[in-house]
Amino acid sequence: MLDFDTCNTARLKRDATFDGVFFIGVKTTGIYCRPVCPARQPLTKNVAFYPSAPAAEVAGLRPCLRCRPDTAPFCPAWIGTKSSVNRALTLIKEGALDMGNVTQLAERLGIGPRQLARLFKQHVGATPIQTAQTFRVQRAKNLLSDTTQTMAQIAFESGFKSVRRFNAVFLKLYGRPPSSIRRTKRINSGD
Repeated sequence: MLDFDTCNTARLKRDATFDGVFFIGVKTTGIYCRPVCPARQPLTKNVAFYPSAPAAEVAGLRPCLRCRPDTAPFCPAWIGTKSSVNRALTLIKEGALDMGNVTQLAERLGIGPRQLARLFKQHVGATPIQTAQTFRVQRAKNLLSDTTQTMAQIAFESGFKSVRRFNAVFLKLYGRPPSSIRRTKRINSGD
């Protein structure tokens, strides 16, 4: 736990770098907040600092309704959304969207498809479908450079549903067909 003066300085500045590092308990109101809370600052004599939200709750404080300290970084509720995205990424990497759709993936995670889309936008910056396509292209590039399989075999093994789609995605992304990537690799390696 940081010392009182460091925490108090961060509180007064509403320093976001300390968000989730400590929590501010206000003795007079019985509420605990995050360092970035937009509420009116309490007097220094009325505050105490806690290393975690549970520690503040054990001290008899309740969470602020403005800054929602129970959802601060590194708290279970905050990690929960990141955890769902990480689980989804693992499933997508394993081919969940090659064999199913976003609704089925969301059901496996125990959330709705719209919530999954929002979480991906927040944490990944791309949709689940776009993410799956990126993983397919990465798998295909590895197969192109590491195997002598045909383009059709690589397309299907990478998760593409057709050779036409495989070629279209490569053409859009790299400006050339996948076969030219394989040829370039062979020329550059001296094969």
